[in-house]
Amino acid sequence: QVQLVESGGGLVQPGGSLRLSCAASGSSFSIYFLRWYRQAPGKQREFVASITPAYSTNYVDSVKGRFTISRDNAKNTVYLQMNSLKPEDTAVYYCNGVTTGYNYWGQGTQVTVSS
Repeated sequence: QVQLVESGGGLVQPGGSLRLSCAASGSSFSIYFLRWYRQAPGKQREFVASITPAYSTNYVDSVKGRFTISRDNAKNTVYLQMNSLKPEDTAVYYCNGVTTGYNYWGQGTQVTVSS
Protein backbone atom coordinates (compact mmCIF):
# COMPACT_ATOMS: atom_id res chain seq x y z
CA GLN A 1 0.00 0.00 0.00
CA VAL A 2 1.33 3.42 -0.99
CA GLN A 3 0.42 6.62 0.81
CA LEU A 4 0.72 10.02 -0.84
CA VAL A 5 0.95 13.11 1.37
CA GLU A 6 0.76 16.59 -0.14
CA SER A 7 2.16 19.72 1.48
CA GLY A 8 3.04 23.28 0.58
CA GLY A 9 -0.37 24.80 0.04
CA GLY A 10 -1.46 28.09 1.54
CA LEU A 11 -2.61 31.63 0.89
CA VAL A 12 -0.70 33.66 -1.68
CA GLN A 13 -1.31 36.95 -3.45
CA PRO A 14 -1.92 37.07 -7.20
CA GLY A 15 1.37 36.91 -9.04
CA GLY A 16 2.99 34.96 -6.24
CA SER A 17 4.50 31.48 -6.15
CA LEU A 18 4.08 28.26 -4.24
CA ARG A 19 5.75 24.86 -4.45
CA LEU A 20 3.65 21.84 -3.68
CA SER A 21 5.24 18.57 -2.64
CA CYS A 22 3.81 15.07 -2.60
CA ALA A 23 5.77 12.48 -0.68
CA ALA A 24 5.12 8.79 -1.23
CA SER A 25 5.64 5.91 1.11
CA GLY A 26 6.54 2.45 -0.12
CA SER A 27 8.78 1.27 -2.91
CA SER A 28 8.84 1.38 -6.71
CA PHE A 29 8.15 5.12 -6.82
CA SER A 30 10.26 5.46 -9.96
CA ILE A 31 7.82 3.43 -12.07
CA TYR A 32 4.78 5.50 -11.21
CA PHE A 33 3.09 7.90 -13.57
CA LEU A 34 2.53 10.95 -11.39
CA ARG A 35 -0.10 13.61 -11.83
CA TRP A 36 -1.43 16.70 -10.11
CA TYR A 37 -5.15 17.47 -10.19
CA ARG A 38 -7.13 20.29 -8.66
CA GLN A 39 -10.73 20.87 -7.64
CA ALA A 40 -12.19 24.31 -7.17
CA PRO A 41 -15.39 24.86 -5.16
CA GLY A 42 -18.44 23.76 -7.15
CA LYS A 43 -16.33 22.37 -9.99
CA GLN A 44 -15.16 18.95 -11.10
CA ARG A 45 -11.65 17.77 -10.42
CA GLU A 46 -9.40 18.65 -13.34
CA PHE A 47 -6.03 17.49 -14.57
CA VAL A 48 -3.19 19.97 -14.05
CA ALA A 49 0.12 18.28 -14.89
CA SER A 50 1.77 14.90 -15.29
CA ILE A 51 5.23 13.38 -15.38
CA THR A 52 6.10 9.91 -16.61
CA PRO A 53 8.79 7.56 -15.30
CA ALA A 54 10.90 8.81 -18.22
CA TYR A 55 10.40 12.42 -17.04
CA SER A 56 8.13 13.41 -19.93
CA THR A 57 5.74 16.15 -18.82
CA ASN A 58 2.33 17.42 -19.85
CA TYR A 59 0.19 20.35 -18.69
CA VAL A 60 -3.31 21.68 -19.01
CA ASP A 61 -3.27 24.74 -21.26
CA SER A 62 -4.28 27.13 -18.48
CA VAL A 63 -1.04 26.52 -16.52
CA LYS A 64 1.48 26.13 -19.34
CA GLY A 65 4.42 28.46 -18.85
CA ARG A 66 3.51 29.06 -15.20
CA PHE A 67 3.61 25.63 -13.53
CA THR A 68 6.39 23.05 -13.57
CA ILE A 69 6.07 19.44 -12.46
CA SER A 70 9.17 17.52 -11.41
CA ARG A 71 10.06 14.37 -9.53
CA ASP A 72 12.88 13.21 -7.28
CA ASN A 73 12.85 9.44 -7.20
CA ALA A 74 15.55 9.32 -4.55
CA LYS A 75 13.21 11.21 -2.23
CA ASN A 76 10.00 9.54 -3.45
CA THR A 77 8.59 12.99 -4.05
CA VAL A 78 6.81 14.81 -6.85
CA TYR A 79 6.67 18.61 -6.94
CA LEU A 80 4.53 21.26 -8.55
CA GLN A 81 6.19 24.67 -8.81
CA MET A 82 3.49 27.26 -9.37
CA ASN A 83 4.46 30.77 -10.48
CA SER A 84 2.43 33.79 -11.54
CA LEU A 85 -0.53 32.48 -9.61
CA LYS A 86 -4.00 33.75 -10.45
CA PRO A 87 -7.22 33.77 -8.41
CA GLU A 88 -8.59 31.10 -10.74
CA ASP A 89 -5.84 28.74 -9.55
CA THR A 90 -7.58 28.59 -6.18
CA ALA A 91 -8.44 24.96 -5.49
CA VAL A 92 -7.57 21.88 -3.51
CA TYR A 93 -4.61 20.25 -5.24
CA TYR A 94 -4.26 16.47 -5.25
CA CYS A 95 -1.40 14.25 -6.32
CA ASN A 96 -2.05 10.94 -8.01
CA GLY A 97 0.27 7.99 -8.62
CA VAL A 98 -0.56 5.28 -11.12
CA THR A 99 1.09 2.08 -12.22
CA THR A 100 -0.26 -1.18 -13.54
CA GLY A 101 -3.11 -2.25 -11.28
CA TYR A 102 -2.67 0.56 -8.78
CA ASN A 103 -4.06 4.07 -8.49
CA TYR A 104 -3.29 6.17 -5.42
CA TRP A 105 -4.47 9.60 -4.31
CA GLY A 106 -3.31 12.00 -1.66
CA GLN A 107 -5.62 13.86 0.70
CA GLY A 108 -5.16 17.22 -1.00
CA THR A 109 -3.70 20.58 -0.05
CA GLN A 110 -5.54 23.90 -0.27
CA VAL A 111 -4.16 26.68 -2.47
CA THR A 112 -5.84 30.06 -2.19
CA VAL A 113 -4.82 32.96 -4.42
CA SER A 114 -6.27 36.20 -3.15
CA SER A 115 -5.30 39.75 -2.31
